[in-house]
Amino acid sequence: MAAGIRGATGLISLVLIAGSLVLLLFVVLSGVKHTTPLKQTYFLQADTSSITGARAISQWTYFYVCGEGNTDCGKPVPDLPIGYAWVSSNDGVPASLVGSHGKGTTSRYYYYMWRFGWVFYLLALTFDAFAFLTAMASPFSRLAAGFAGLMVAIALFWMSLAAALMTVTFVKLRNVFQANDMSASLGKYAFGFTWGAWAAMFLATLMLFFGCCMGGRNKDHVRDAKTTNGNTGFYRRQRRASATRHSFVDGESQRRVKDEYA
Repeated sequence: MAAGIRGATGLISLVLIAGSLVLLLFVVLSGVKHTTPLKQTYFLQADTSSITGARAISQWTYFYVCGEGNTDCGKPVPDLPIGYAWVSSNDGVPASLVGSHGKGTTSRYYYYMWRFGWVFYLLALTFDAFAFLTAMASPFSRLAAGFAGLMVAIALFWMSLAAALMTVTFVKLRNVFQANDMSASLGKYAFGFTWGAWAAMFLATLMLFFGCCMGGRNKDHVRDAKTTNGNTGFYRRQRRASATRHSFVDGESQRRVKDEYA
């Protein structure tokens, strides 16, 4: 029974981890190809037509700043500074977004908030991949289920930080644009994929640890049953041997009494 439950939870967790990996890859690869859903995936879209040298519409993705529909993207940049959307000039940029970072285009707050969020995405993806590999054996092994659960729990920790920083950074960025009469909206695909991956990791963690615990209880019951049966058999054999000895002694005593009176 417990082994069956562990197998079911292991298979379900494997599907959940695979799903979280796919969702994370959609976010990380957004803007790389002009195909669905990559062309619809961005963190923020804003009207930057009033900024000198910027695109009419700017969309921030994981590696790129692109135009509308994730077209006309710039060069891929790790830890992409927010201000690379207007790298040639700061004219028309809301004052709270400008600072000395990112070639003098980005404020300290937005530069470091997104830089750490960017790194946490990669850490979550890395540990999630390790969890997927070990989870393949989780339906058959308590050890594999426990180790996979630990890996996906670590991935969930980094994913929590990445999703939180991403949400705070781009929600505040949207509010800044809107406060300066520049239309801006959040990317529903990037936010949906991010929090969907978080939910899948969370459920997979619960499934794997539950399956690991179920396996342990089953083995303990089997071990206790074997011990009990072994002890019962031992005491039964002892009683039989004791009864045999008593019968032998009683028989000898009766023969001696008969011999004396004979």
